[in-house]
Amino acid sequence: MTELLRFENVVKRFPGADYNAVDHVGLSVEDGEFVAILGTSGSGKTTLLKMVNRLYEPNEGRILLRGEDIADKDPVQLRRGIGYVIQQVGLFPHMTVRGNIATVPKILKWDAGRIDARVDELLRLVNLDPDEYRDRFPSQLSGGQQQRVGLARALAVDPVLMLLDEPFGAIDAINRAALQDELLAIHRASKKTYLFVTHDIAEAFKLGTRVLIMHDGRVMQYDAPDVIKSAPAGEFVEELLGTAE
Repeated sequence: MTELLRFENVVKRFPGADYNAVDHVGLSVEDGEFVAILGTSGSGKTTLLKMVNRLYEPNEGRILLRGEDIADKDPVQLRRGIGYVIQQVGLFPHMTVRGNIATVPKILKWDAGRIDARVDELLRLVNLDPDEYRDRFPSQLSGGQQQRVGLARALAVDPVLMLLDEPFGAIDAINRAALQDELLAIHRASKKTYLFVTHDIAEAFKLGTRVLIMHDGRVMQYDAPDVIKSAPAGEFVEELLGTAE
């Protein structure tokens, strides 16, 4: 596999804080991986994610995307090549499903035919019938359906990387399990690289090809789920795994 993303000794400290929110993190992500970032509140997982699309800037270190320092890139151009899905979905309420998914393609001046074809393709990918859903408004969708549309919107312009920040956190347990299954299928079909933040241990181990466990801004372990389960790296990871039993 080819390396897509690399963190080199990355540090983030917020103004007025006496500790590092992200503390000298160094790791790499391979192209096509699904990396689940697991940790409790305040562990640094969302901060790490937000530095990838430059919503936060590191105080030290570098983040390389395909070997290029993202600090040298225009932030707007960078973000157009990175899909971003959050728990609150953030769909535009005055726009239809089609309008929401077409947001960035319109900015990039795609023609209407290409946009329509891409919208329908993505709705089928996220298991929503285009004829039934493309003209609905967000208020006419369930929470799970809204999250599917948010995922489709993030995939619209064929991003090199997908960032997902607890996207299923507000979804009930039954729908959450179904969405996890669908997300795995979408990941396999799209062949994209996913970074997925969660505080749910079972979710992280179900979804991740590798799991990144964070605590107090530091990496506690970064490996395949089976390796972490069979050989936890230290007391914190052992205790974390114990809470899921």
